[in-house]
Amino acid sequence: MELRHLRYFVAAAEELNFSRAARRVHISQPPLSRQIALLEREMGVRLFERGKHGVQLTRAGAVFLEDARGVLASADAAVSLAQRAARGEIGRLSIGFIASASYALLPHVLREFRLRYPDVKLVLRTLDITQQIDALQANRIDVGIVRMPISDSTVETALLVRERFVVALQRSHELASHGTLSLKALANERFITSPRGDEVGFYNQGSLILSMCQRVGFIPNVVQEVRPTQTMIGLVSAGIGIAIVPASAQSIRIKGVVYRPLSDRHAITEFALAWRRADTSPILRAFSKIAAESVKSFKTG
Repeated sequence: MELRHLRYFVAAAEELNFSRAARRVHISQPPLSRQIALLEREMGVRLFERGKHGVQLTRAGAVFLEDARGVLASADAAVSLAQRAARGEIGRLSIGFIASASYALLPHVLREFRLRYPDVKLVLRTLDITQQIDALQANRIDVGIVRMPISDSTVETALLVRERFVVALQRSHELASHGTLSLKALANERFITSPRGDEVGFYNQGSLILSMCQRVGFIPNVVQEVRPTQTMIGLVSAGIGIAIVPASAQSIRIKGVVYRPLSDRHAITEFALAWRRADTSPILRAFSKIAAESVKSFKTG
């Protein structure tokens, strides 16, 4: 028994006219009549009573009609689900992200993705960049939101946005009265940074800030290395020092702290998507496309 036999039968049962049923399923009447006769022979029961005034369902035919409709509905639903899965509209996507992405970028991208793909289940995990690379390689996440650079032959990346750095200062700090600041103006300050670590080929904010300062002629006096960024800002409010943070961190509002933009052209960092190079998941493709489109209207602060 084939699905087309069920479709022919249902059409005939609902129309109670083989000519109309044939037009409905886009074949001529003789082949439809033959297929229904073959179906009856295969089942060993009469599904229709045929007479001069048309056809009527037998009791067996009426019972079979309900189940045939159910089978066809299930088959159609299965096809629809497969097609939606192929378009990335359903399924599961596990996303790793660095904490600073949660300030503005991640909510912005997720909001756009949920509008377009409401039936995809999202699993979100806060991971630093080294952890994200490990999780990608172990198939624990499907995509990561990272900061560049990433140097790993198994990982593909796509730039999302470039973000400027700002300086977090205690409100009473003498430099807080400036509209913008240069890195050179910070040469004599005490710095609070994230731990610099020794990861090779991966973004490290503490190391990047050191490099930025060296580029303009000084080595920053780092008095504290802490995570996360909220803790850094808290220490700024306590007067421990200043902190150079991504512009999106300005959404962290702590009493007594102000933010001032850096004027140096090289005081920037880059957000990117990262995924396994061999991954061809349609959900991943859909997420990457939405992320790339949505960041066109993203403001880093």
